[in-house]
Amino acid sequence: MNGTKNIMIVGVGGQGSLLASKLLGRLLTDEGYDVKVSEVHGMSQRGGSVVTYVRYGSKVYSPIIDMGEADFIVSFEKLEGARYTKYLAENGRIIVNTQEIDPMPVITGAMEYPSEILGKLREMNVNVDAIDALSLAEQAGSAKAVNIVLMGRLARYLSISREKWKEAIAAIVNKKFIEVNEKAFDLGFGYEE
Repeated sequence: MNGTKNIMIVGVGGQGSLLASKLLGRLLTDEGYDVKVSEVHGMSQRGGSVVTYVRYGSKVYSPIIDMGEADFIVSFEKLEGARYTKYLAENGRIIVNTQEIDPMPVITGAMEYPSEILGKLREMNVNVDAIDALSLAEQAGSAKAVNIVLMGRLARYLSISREKWKEAIAAIVNKKFIEVNEKAFDLGFGYEE
């Protein structure tokens, strides 16, 4: 593998982004990569911003992703995705859940939720792959499976077999939720805009 690949997972506390990063770390380690995962917690317990860096390659020296280095940003919420676009590499891609979760300034009435976020990102030539992960997670059987829907979407861009992803899912998630999570993964992978 040439060089290090960088994936940022961004979201709001409680959305399962840390489980997603754990899944990704496990999968990439099983594939023989050197993997560094760094979790940067915001106010994760109160719906604040949560960011995780996942870096992998033949040898990774630092867990940190700098601005302009992310090959992928997987965003669990639109506004969080927009907030971190400056981290995208020139040919990077943002996979974004179309769900809107109001941040505290919107909840308190100090600000309004920005409109047309995805359209504005596309106008800035950001490579956006938008997916209604919440609806797909509910279709799979649990609204909590948004994280796995998004991992299914990311899987389309990584050259790792679906079987390997499913082995990692089975190793990470609670046994009683494996079927729901496998279905969520397949729905994310197969989604067509």
